[in-house]
Formats: sequence, structure tokens, C-alpha cells
Amino acid sequence: MWIFGWKGPSGFSARSTAEEVTEGIDATGLTAIVTGATSGIGVDTTRVLALRGAHVVMAVRNVEAGKKLKESILNEIPSAKIDVMQLELSSMASVRKFASEYIASCLPLNILINNAGIMAPPFSLSPDGIELQFATNHVGHFLLTHLLLDTMKKTARESNREGRIVLVSSDGHKFAYNEGIRLDKINNEAEYNCYRAYGQSKVANILHAKELARRLKEEGVNITANSLHPGEIATNLARNNGLLNGNIDVT
Repeated sequence: MWIFGWKGPSGFSARSTAEEVTEGIDATGLTAIVTGATSGIGVDTTRVLALRGAHVVMAVRNVEAGKKLKESILNEIPSAKIDVMQLELSSMASVRKFASEYIASCLPLNILINNAGIMAPPFSLSPDGIELQFATNHVGHFLLTHLLLDTMKKTARESNREGRIVLVSSDGHKFAYNEGIRLDKINNEAEYNCYRAYGQSKVANILHAKELARRLKEEGVNITANSLHPGEIATNLARNNGLLNGNIDVT
């Protein structure tokens, strides 16, 4: 039986705040990218990383929304170090542009949090002709991680500090099609089910993290890669469907 206040092995529960979880952690000198930083858990992730001293780069679709959040955080935490960069994960051209500009900035990269996601929209294709959920939730993050991996390896090596790659998956991976990921039917509109397609993209996040972790360990690189289920949190992730009415985030 699940109990809201029950503490897990970490000592934290669903009632624990981000401040409580990060208490005593000094992230000064670390640089982090957070995708989807202006919505849902991305907002608190950005704010608390900044609170603990990290330099946070907000990778966002809506730059104006990003600037407003940055201003809000600076009002609360005047010492916060935050940058805003445009990133549309459903567009591979946008992902490549973001990565190119980031690399050109010569910033280090200690932490990459692949948080952004969409859930259960009507069928549509990305600018590259890929089903939108799979393109946004998996392919965009896969490419972004690949393009920034050398920067992360260099940072881990030169700083002698472990790098972290976090892929926000979901318990919703259980919604996936019976076959798991239907690679031969990604764009099959006739058989599209918005929830199963969402689950499919979350399975891809998990498999990406597992294989990436294996390769990094095999290479002896000081970077960890993990996927996670963030829990049921009130955000606007489910805004595309009336069943959940935008109240539950199961990214």
C-alpha cells in the first residue's frame, strides 16, 4: 500500500521538498542544462539548482517565458547564475543549433537534465516528419545528449568531478504498445494511440539511459546516466487530454 508520507531508502518521501532533498549540497562551480525549464518540475529544478550555487542554462521553447522565470528567480535568489537559450526539441535543426551555440560558448557541462516532454496530444508530425511525442520526448533528447557528450566528458576529466545525465522518464512507460517501441510504426496515424505513444517514448528514455550508462562505464568515463519516474505532480503536462485534465504530471 502506497502511503503519501512514507519515506523510502533515501530518507525522503513524496512530501519532501526540493530544498530538503538538496540541503547541505554545494553546487558552486557546476554548470547544468535543464530542458523544459519554464514548466512543471523544470521550474523547481532550475530554481533549486541555482539556489545551491549551480550555473543553470535554461533550454526552453519560449525565450520570453524563460526570461520571466529568470527574473523571478533572481528576485528570490539575487546571487543566482542563470542563462536562457532557445531549444525546440521536436526540431533536429533547433537541437543542433542549440548544441552548436552551447559548445561555441566554451561553457563546461557537469549536469544535463533532459526534462522536457509532452503527453498525449492528437497525432501530428514533427518538422522532421517524426511522430511528435517520440520526436520531442526521445529523439530530440537523444541527439542533444549525443552532441553535448564530448563537452561533458571534457568537463568531467578536467574538473575531476562526476558528470550527471538525467533522463526524466515515467511510470507511464507501462502504457506503451505491447511490442514496446514500434519502430516500424512510429508514424502510423491509423494505429496511433496517444497514451500508448507516450508510453513508447518513455520506454525509449529508459533504454537510452541504460545503454548510455553501460557505454560510459565501459569507457571508464566519470559520468553517470539515469532515468527516473518523478511521481504524480500537479503540472500542465497533461493539458492535451481531458481525462487527466492537466492535473497530473507523469512525465
